[in-house]
Amino acid sequence: MKKRTKLFVILSVIALVVIILVSSVTSTYNSLVSLETEVETKQAQISTQLQRRSDLIPNLVNTVKGYAAHENEVYTAIADARSKLAGANTVEELSEADSQLSSALSRLLVVVENYPQLKASENFIALQDQLEGTENRIATARNDYNKAAKTYNTKIRKFPSNIFAGMFGFEKADYFEAEEGAEKNPEVSFE
Repeated sequence: MKKRTKLFVILSVIALVVIILVSSVTSTYNSLVSLETEVETKQAQISTQLQRRSDLIPNLVNTVKGYAAHENEVYTAIADARSKLAGANTVEELSEADSQLSSALSRLLVVVENYPQLKASENFIALQDQLEGTENRIATARNDYNKAAKTYNTKIRKFPSNIFAGMFGFEKADYFEAEEGAEKNPEVSFE
């Protein structure tokens, strides 16, 4: 009888250890999945806001075209940047396309400075306000994404989560960063 009791205790301890290990693995895995999903959601929000801005730009360009028909270089740069943004699939590609589009928009707004009647146009003012609001939304979405990426990246690097992250193929999320030189104002020349 004592052998049976001993065997039962040993099997119970082994079962308890297995249950604890399985529970720990399951909990860590589910946590990693939740964090990865949050990063993906935040990236989608950035894409949504960038698309919103991209959709506003043709209206803005058409408004400016009526006043400044000879500024074709700026319009071409905007069209090229919009197509790159539409084809972007990774955070790095989104960041690069966003930077190019921002630069092209800056050049467009410099063109606007040469046309006081355009600056006073109600249609242009409304579009500019929408664009400004969208830029704020993009900045917020980028910030939210980077926070989610930081939380996720920290989790997959900490012990013991790093073991499970490696086992299940969780990879580091890229941060949404401004392109090198983005802090400088673009040079604009219409010569």
